[in-house]
Amino acid sequence: MPYISQARREDLQVEHVKTPGELTYDFTLLIMKYVDNQKLSYQTINDIVGALEGAKLEFCRRVVVPYEDAKILENGDVY
Repeated sequence: MPYISQARREDLQVEHVKTPGELTYDFTLLIMKYVDNQKLSYQTINDIVGALEGAKLEFCRRVVVPYEDAKILENGDVY
């Protein structure tokens, strides 16, 4: 996951998202703004898909796996 400076993080934060629909809407707006800034091209599409996949994988690594591990301990493993 590409980490960015603290100052830049403050400029990019989304603070009021409360529903899955709002989250999807914000993702879409961000992607559309990126396309407008970069121009639509194979490279831009690849950049977006790569960033989404990287964010998904990091979320799984940092949030999903520890959550699932805790649930295995709580409820027992199925394997």
